[in-house]
Order: sequence, then structure tokens, then C-alpha cells
Amino acid sequence: MTTFIQSATQDIARELFDLYDSFKISEITTCRITHADMVKWLRPFQEQDLFIKQPLGTSGEGRTISLYSIGGGPTKIMLWSQMHGDEPTATMAILDIFNFFTKHPDHILTKTIGEKLTLLVLPMLNPDGAERFTRRTAQLVDLNRDALVLETPEAKILKELCVKYKPEYGFNLHDQDTRMTVGTTKKIAAIALLAPSTDESRSDTPVRLNAKKVASTCAQILNLFIPGHLAKWDDTFEPRAFGDNIQKWGTSTVLVESGGWKGDPNKFFIRKLNCVALLTSLYAIATGESSDADTGIYEQIPFNTKLGCDHIIRNTVLQSNNQTASVRVDIGINFETRKNESTGLLDHIATIVDIGDLSNFTALHEDADGQGAKLDASRIKLDYPFPASEVPLLLLKP
Repeated sequence: MTTFIQSATQDIARELFDLYDSFKISEITTCRITHADMVKWLRPFQEQDLFIKQPLGTSGEGRTISLYSIGGGPTKIMLWSQMHGDEPTATMAILDIFNFFTKHPDHILTKTIGEKLTLLVLPMLNPDGAERFTRRTAQLVDLNRDALVLETPEAKILKELCVKYKPEYGFNLHDQDTRMTVGTTKKIAAIALLAPSTDESRSDTPVRLNAKKVASTCAQILNLFIPGHLAKWDDTFEPRAFGDNIQKWGTSTVLVESGGWKGDPNKFFIRKLNCVALLTSLYAIATGESSDADTGIYEQIPFNTKLGCDHIIRNTVLQSNNQTASVRVDIGINFETRKNESTGLLDHIATIVDIGDLSNFTALHEDADGQGAKLDASRIKLDYPFPASEVPLLLLKP
């Protein structure tokens, strides 16, 4: 994809990418962070007067949700992360961004953002979900389907923030399935972007067009580092979702979905991409560069597809029972980590999600050739969780 952002902005993005290890918060060693962890890591920034902290209310279980305001510029930008408790990648990136500001107060990026923008940051909107590492709130509601009825306290906090500040721009920060792919390319989508629709016809209002310009800017930055691994989220209008409605309420909003990367189970490389892309996009908004972006760049991004598995064993032979003939098949397997409520430890679980011709699928972690080996039919069960350590037992020994 052609890059049109100014060379100075490209240079800043590359500089941030190269500098990242010097300002990332090294104490973050897992993506499973809690509200208490976040507050602990934010405390030094508060002591340095980096931001103005303003408690906005509490979650369903009483955890404080606070607004962190940075800068004094005329353009207000709202960033909210982890409205789904198991989607922490951008939360980690926000903490890294705060650390960049403290370590580089005289950097042109820090000064420009501080002078031109006011950042309104909600780094963890669903702390109860983060505590359990689950999508929903403690009241079992999907917070991103509560923008209209506002039954949850977390949804009310976000809506009231929008009404009070009327930000010009918004970044809606999420994680998507790490196995999503870019169109038909068989490449894993590291990041997906979206300028959400405001109606079923997906019309381009002036507010949405501005969001597309920001998304085009962000796409160009990301393609400096992950060419071919950028996708676009489905733009079907969802009337209950916050991104669609915040766009509708007048804030030019970009959805950022953090996807997957091989060998990155905690999504630390994706966290780095978030940090660099968000900081550079904020700079482009502050300088006015994003206003001149070509929306065609955004439009050309391929849509997300779901053609990925964590692990694929190709070219195997399965005889499902004594009454059937053997067939040559590929086996698609996904992994997940679950907390064992009895032991408190994390269990690593595997599930066979597909059997057959997976030639158009790609593997996030390992793509293995079974070389015609026979499968143990007693272990081949679709959608049945089993210990990940037993995956090698799926193949019968010669």
C-alpha cells in the first residue's frame, strides 16, 4: 500500500518503534492485568503530575473508574480501552504512552500533543471483567451492547463523558480474535481498523469521513511495520454498540482491534504497534496532517476474514469408525488458557475446531505436515476441549 504521510511523521513513527524498549513499562510481564495492577503502574505518573485524575464512578463491583486528562489544547480526543475485560492490549499500550510522555517531555511529539490536544483517557472501562479476564461485566452484560439502554454503571460513565466533553475524535480500543486473517491473503491480521457506520446504509457523514481520514493515517503508520497484516473490521451498523453511537453523536471515532502475531502469546508486539500507531496518529491530528489524508487508503484495506487456526496438522488419515473408509484430512486446533476454579491455576486447553480441507486456512502458531500419518479416531472430537499437552497423541505412532 502506498504511503502518503509526510516524511517527518514517518520518521517519528520509526523513531518511536526503535525507542520503544526504552520507555515501555517493563513490569508488565503478562497480558492478564488487573485494575489493581493498572492503578499501581499509574501511581508514579500521578505523583509526577503527568495527568489530572478524576474519578467518574464505580463499576458494578465497586472498582473506581477514573478519567486521566493530559494536555491543554483545544482539540479533545477521547481514548477508551478494555470495555471487554479480556481485551487488555491497548490498556498496556496506554501505560507505555504515559511513560513516553514522562521520559521524553521535550520531544516534539510530547510538546505538540500537549499544546494542541486534550487527551481524555479511560484506560480500563470494565475492571470487573479484567479481574476475571472475561468479556462481560460483573453483571454479565456485554458493555459494548449497552450504549442505548445504559443499564450498567460502566456504560453510563462512558456516555456521560461523551455528553460532558463532546470530544472531536475518539479511539475505541479493543482486541479481536488472534486467528483473524486479512482478506484471502492467508496472513494473520495483526491490527484491524474501522470507521464505524452511523446507520444501516453506511452513509458517509462528515463525522465519519473525518474518522476515515484518521484511520487512513493510522493505516499508513502501521503499514510501515506490518505490511500485509492490516485488516478492516466489518462495518455493518450495530445500533447498540458504543463505537457506532459515539460516531453518531458527533465524535469522529476509529475502532482499533488488536489481533495476533506468531510467537506473541501476551500480544506484546501488538501492544508496541498500538503504542506507536496511537502516538503518531495523535501527532498527525495535532499538526492537522490527518485532515488531508486520503480516505481511499482506508477503503482499500481488506476486510477481516476468519481463516486462521492456532495449529494445523495437514495431510493426515482418519478412519472415524469401522463402517467407513479412511479419508485424508487436515485438522484445525485452537488453544485457550482458562483459570481452574478449583486450583486457581491456569489450564491450557486445546479444541479441534475443523476437520477436512483446510488449504485456504493459515496457522497462527504451527502449520505441520502429518505426512500421511493415521489419526487416533477415539481422540478426534469436534468442539470438545482437552488438555493441550495431549495434542501429540492425536497422531498414532507408526
